[in-house]
Amino acid sequence: MEDKMVKLAVNGGINFGSKLTAKQLITLADYMDEDQELELTTFQQLYLDIPESRLEEAKLAFETAGLHWYPVGNYVKSLRTCNFCKGAEEEGMPVAAKLNERIKGKPVPFPIKVAYTGCPNACGEPLVNDIGIIKMKDAYDLFIGGRAKGKNAQIGHLFLESLQPEDLYQAVEKIIAVYAENGKKREYFAKFLKRYGIERLKEEIL
Repeated sequence: MEDKMVKLAVNGGINFGSKLTAKQLITLADYMDEDQELELTTFQQLYLDIPESRLEEAKLAFETAGLHWYPVGNYVKSLRTCNFCKGAEEEGMPVAAKLNERIKGKPVPFPIKVAYTGCPNACGEPLVNDIGIIKMKDAYDLFIGGRAKGKNAQIGHLFLESLQPEDLYQAVEKIIAVYAENGKKREYFAKFLKRYGIERLKEEIL
C-alpha cells in the first residue's frame, strides 16, 4: 500500500529574519527525495511533503534541529515578522515568539495571517495582513482586516491601541476565537469583519 504524503509547513521560528542553518537544511533534506522540491511561501514558510509513516519522526527531528512545524490548511499561520534590526528586546522578539506559540495552528474557517513588526517602519507588513501588530515604544497597536492581494486590497483598521503584552495576547486570541466560531466556511477574515461588524467584535473583545 502506497504511503500517504502529508504536507507540512516549516520555518526557523521567530528570529532575526528568515534564516536557516546548514544543520536545519540537512535535516529537511533527510525527509526529501532527490527530485523533490521545497515550496517557499510568501509567509516565511517552507512546504514539504512527508510520508505519513515518517511524520512523527520528522516532527521530532525538525524540533531537535531548531525548526518549527505547522499544519497546512485552514489554520492560523505562523507569525510573520520583521527582521528585528534594532535588537531582540527593543523590538519585542520575546513578545512575538510568545504570541506565535499561543495562536499558531488554531483551526479557522479560512487561513488567517498575523504579522508583527517591532517599530513604526512596519517592515513585517502588519497593515496588509488579517491581523497586524506594531510595537510603539513600550506598547503595541493592533490592526485587523488588512488585505495585500486582489482588487479589494486594503489597509487594516486600527482596532486597539497601547496594549501591554498580556492584553495583546488575549485580544488576538479572542479575535481568532470569535472568527472561528462565527465565520462561514471559506469566508476570509476581512469579509467576515465586513459582515460581522468591527464595533460588534470590539464589544465582544472588551
